[in-house]
Amino acid sequence: MDQLALLFVLLLGALVSVPVGDRFGLPAPVLMTLLGIVLAVLDFVPNVDVPPDLILPLLLPPLLYAAVRRTSWRQFAANLRPIFLLAVALVFVTTVCVAAVAHAIVPGLPIAAAVALGALVAPPDPVAATAVAGQLGLPRRLVSILEGEGLFNDVTAIVLYHVAIAAAVSGEFHPGRAALDLVLSGVVAVAIGVALGWGANKLLDLLDDPTLQIGLTLLVPYASYVLAEELHGSGVLAVLMTALFLAEYANDADDVMTRLAGHTFWNVVDTLVTGVAFGLIGLELHNAIRTAAGRWGEMLGWAGVIVAVVVVVRLVYLLPATWLTKRLHAKRDHDEDIPMTWRETVVMWWSGMRGVASVALALAIPLRTDDGSAFPDRDEIVFVAFGVIMGTLVLQGLTLPWLVKRLGVRADTEQEKDFEKVLAVRAARAAKQRLREIEEGEELPEELSEQMLRRAFDIGVRISPDMGDEERREAHEHRARRLKRVRRIQGEMLSAARHEVLAARSEPGADPEIVDRVLRHLDVRSLR
Repeated sequence: MDQLALLFVLLLGALVSVPVGDRFGLPAPVLMTLLGIVLAVLDFVPNVDVPPDLILPLLLPPLLYAAVRRTSWRQFAANLRPIFLLAVALVFVTTVCVAAVAHAIVPGLPIAAAVALGALVAPPDPVAATAVAGQLGLPRRLVSILEGEGLFNDVTAIVLYHVAIAAAVSGEFHPGRAALDLVLSGVVAVAIGVALGWGANKLLDLLDDPTLQIGLTLLVPYASYVLAEELHGSGVLAVLMTALFLAEYANDADDVMTRLAGHTFWNVVDTLVTGVAFGLIGLELHNAIRTAAGRWGEMLGWAGVIVAVVVVVRLVYLLPATWLTKRLHAKRDHDEDIPMTWRETVVMWWSGMRGVASVALALAIPLRTDDGSAFPDRDEIVFVAFGVIMGTLVLQGLTLPWLVKRLGVRADTEQEKDFEKVLAVRAARAAKQRLREIEEGEELPEELSEQMLRRAFDIGVRISPDMGDEERREAHEHRARRLKRVRRIQGEMLSAARHEVLAARSEPGADPEIVDRVLRHLDVRSLR
């Protein structure tokens, strides 16, 4: 098996892992990691040959962009305090604790190298948190905090990592310069992210074709990441700012085709790239096995201790942090999404899985320092890092669904239905208001006006049947049954038409482009 065949195996696994995970109640990313581990121990499977400095630029931009599309700036703003406590403060605390313990238990490990280890295992993975938590029916406020933590903690961790690596390589460390680098990295990233988001938004208006618009959304995250990194900013933060800007300002309510096609496209990208990313994590077991040759007991012991430190520090930190957030929340007038019970806090604790970023940073540790000597304890750092990744991702990922079910942490479906009803009422009201405006400018027949008024009401009832009174609901249900029958018959008619047009594609003299154009017209008609 060569590298290309291995890639196709991972892509196929990414697709198959989704229905298999749904069938057995297991997260697809964890299944892909297990698949990678199985492939890693097979003799005919080659070692992964991906330059470490390309892993983050290739995988993170589309994954971050796909994750941000499911949220909004308002959600981040509402959760700013808990996200800051998790994405910045907790990363610092975890880095310090891991560095102190690693320096104490690994003989001869320098402080700078220990800090690098702490920084690369500190951030929970945004993709793992989103993919796993999103499938478990958790309360929306909890998912929002986990997504926000996962999206922003890489910024802090990567800056700390680069500072520690620079100190280990050069033998010098300047706290003032490190703090300045952290601030400048953030400022540069925000500026580039917003600028590219604004430019992409303007360019989307010029591109009048859904295919071109979606293609641009695929390129923009990569451009934002690469440009920020070239200017010594945070590529992760730049992508987040670009994606948030586009999510806020690049939505045209009437651009239905682009929205539907974009949603499908990004779901496909998210599924495939996530599968490949977590498959690579399992495949990198090759390196860990080779590193630990002859020292399994000692190195497994170190990895176990660091896993315990990472897990315990998160719990010990979350308990007072959640209490503090609740106290501050009680003094505020507007809503903020915070864990409301100890059960939700426990779920947040157990959701701290490490993943793609930690793998990339571990593999990117230099082989040599500036004086030509080997990077201190590089093999030990890489092995311990993989131990933490495997321990948290596989153990926590496999047991999180059981824990959520055991604790009974579920989304408030009644609250979701109430909000859906509010939106349905607003949608129907907006449709009626527009109808009145049209009636003021045009003379509509009474029959047509009444028909349009019923359809305006139906807009809301179709979203939330509970918004109408009993009589109207019964009338709507009757119309819905009739409409369902009409759509079934119309669907069969359109299906016959599509089969006939598609058959013409194979006839002598038929122009495939014209056939495809007519087929697209029928496909769009089927969506109405």
